[in-house]
Amino acid sequence: MGNIWADYDAIDLCEERYGLAEGRIREIAAELGAAGTNSTAGEGKETGMPGADPNAAHPLPEAFKAFFRDTASFIAELCGIRASLKSGYYDSHPEKWPEMNRRMYEDILPDHYEQSFANPACAERMLGADFGSLLCFLYTQERGLIAYVFEDKVEELAAHMELFIQVYGLFAEGLPKPEDVRETLYWFESDNTDVILRNRIRGQIDPACDDAVYTLMTLDTNDPASLYRSGEYITENELRTFRYLASLPEAEIQRMADTFTEGYREGFILGEKPLYKKRTVSLIYHAGFERMMQAAVRNFLKMGLRPTIVRCGVSAVTGMSRTGGFTGASPNPQYDYDHREDAALFLDSRFVERKLEVTEAVYGEFLEQAHRYGGPAVLEVFGEPPFDPVSKKEALKYSEKQQALSVKLKNETARIVNDAIYGQERSFTVISFPVPTIDEERYEEIFRETMKVNTLDAKKYSAIQQVMIDTLDKGTKVHILGRGKNRTDLTVQLWRLQDPAQETIFENCGADVNIPVGEVFTSPVLKGTDGVLFVSQVYLQGLSFRNLELHFKDGCITDYSCSNFETEEENRAYIEENILFHHKTLPMGEFAIGTNTTAYAMIQKYQIGPKMDILIAEKTGPHFAVGDTCYSWDEDNVTRNPDGKKIVARENDFSRLRKEDPSKAYFNCHTDITIPYEELGLIEVENEDGSWRQAIIRDGRFALEGTEELNGPLDMDASGMACESDPIKVG
Repeated sequence: MGNIWADYDAIDLCEERYGLAEGRIREIAAELGAAGTNSTAGEGKETGMPGADPNAAHPLPEAFKAFFRDTASFIAELCGIRASLKSGYYDSHPEKWPEMNRRMYEDILPDHYEQSFANPACAERMLGADFGSLLCFLYTQERGLIAYVFEDKVEELAAHMELFIQVYGLFAEGLPKPEDVRETLYWFESDNTDVILRNRIRGQIDPACDDAVYTLMTLDTNDPASLYRSGEYITENELRTFRYLASLPEAEIQRMADTFTEGYREGFILGEKPLYKKRTVSLIYHAGFERMMQAAVRNFLKMGLRPTIVRCGVSAVTGMSRTGGFTGASPNPQYDYDHREDAALFLDSRFVERKLEVTEAVYGEFLEQAHRYGGPAVLEVFGEPPFDPVSKKEALKYSEKQQALSVKLKNETARIVNDAIYGQERSFTVISFPVPTIDEERYEEIFRETMKVNTLDAKKYSAIQQVMIDTLDKGTKVHILGRGKNRTDLTVQLWRLQDPAQETIFENCGADVNIPVGEVFTSPVLKGTDGVLFVSQVYLQGLSFRNLELHFKDGCITDYSCSNFETEEENRAYIEENILFHHKTLPMGEFAIGTNTTAYAMIQKYQIGPKMDILIAEKTGPHFAVGDTCYSWDEDNVTRNPDGKKIVARENDFSRLRKEDPSKAYFNCHTDITIPYEELGLIEVENEDGSWRQAIIRDGRFALEGTEELNGPLDMDASGMACESDPIKVG
């Protein structure tokens, strides 16, 4: 990066450390019998590093020699790639980019993963139970060097290379004590938290950290090879998306960008939040959409907002998640899943306090930038093949004590971030588009249909949704029933309005922070919210859940099951990790009725339900979010529907504790679960004693007078007609 990250003396020192570490790592590779590693990665020059005699005596068992030899060779190759990047070699030989990209990720691709030391099962099989998880963790952290090479973060590069050398030194005379290896890894993560965390936080909120934005804005949007310059894994998905966007007229690209950035601006306006105070927006997007992102940057600059871009997490300190930053393709979703809780190796009370201290110090140092940060603008993608994970006993997993520490860390971090960024003044926007694997033959057609869905006439939907809200506001509870094999039987308790002429329970959701248009939602009253929520198949955070069933009593989950795995224990653990996020229970934070039947018809027409992003899927039926409400950290702001009525259902029994004990008020998760129209028997609003009731949806069709137009796409789908045009006018 530039000199914003360190002064020149510090950079020189880091380069010296890096050079020494590179030399030693090449020696290690030679000691263990690796062939000469090319320092210029493709230029065809030899490095002079000799290959060692494979018969030379070495105290390590062969499997351990293989681990250190392979890891040293991998690091040495990355050092060669860094040299080539600096020399401009790949710019002069763009045909070399794809092969270089493949080599960096080859060992964790599905075809090779079973024999990779990055695979916890393979690592334990090869290295034993004492060392398998430790060295698998080390290898995975060293893979983060790819990001540091392409961002030229030499301090992180040098530190991680020195870690490898330090651990190798422990094995120099034979197998060490496992606890010595663990201690070395622990203190590395603790000692480097300030560097890793500081750079990530600052990269998000400080517009001076604009190297990635400069790279984006100078990228040639007619040259697909430009995608490889990020170092992210690039597949035909990203390349074809890039080429397709390059083929579109400028006006179409501008319309996509306008929808995206106007949604962000509208979020501040409708939330009555001060956009004029903000100076920064963070862009989160998927490789392939650079042309649209360039247009979005120009739009944001006109609003007075300077964008920032950070990469998705590559360190166990920050979390190795494929969300929360710029990303390419996942080389292997199973690899991501296997390492989701790698922090279990070092997470204890001491580390939690260390990370919280660093987080608070960084936000304190950059408090002005934090105050000026407006929030993220997110572009998600959908259409990748559905993923059913394999649960591996060898993978690092949180203990029960660590689960509690993880919850505490998230809660306290959220409090620090909210205090610095002023949660009640920030906003966001999210939009999604398909990638080619959604349907190789009809991808461009589906992309165009998605554009129509993303730009539906919000005013027309608002008018229809207001009819629903006026009826829902008359009731005190809503009854939801599934049909066919769907076992949902759930009662949602509603707020009682004190002034119906000025107040409302449900928000009339337009296409602003949550694109596309198409839902009304509320925060349920927990007491009296009881029953069973069931959905036959749903994809949450990219993971498949089959026959998911959640039981609620007074608004909180009391029991749960699914049928993904053979045993009940595995299924419950899957839900605990990926829906409850290690909380003992979660409340129902949101009840919503999706109205975007045009999106539903698109899903049915192309049979893409299993690949659909929740952002669109949640608009295609009623959905229920478990975790925080939609208004977490924002309950005291006043927001109104287009009719001027104040939305009063903004908190529940948990978030009401926010001022006395924030740790008990928030869960820092919000997972939407949608029942599709075809599994829906009834949504009916009624008063307390049941003397008045009105069906909103019956047998998968909107039943309320004034909402019939929503049935047009559903009726066309039911008759088998092609949905070439939308009854709800496209804006």
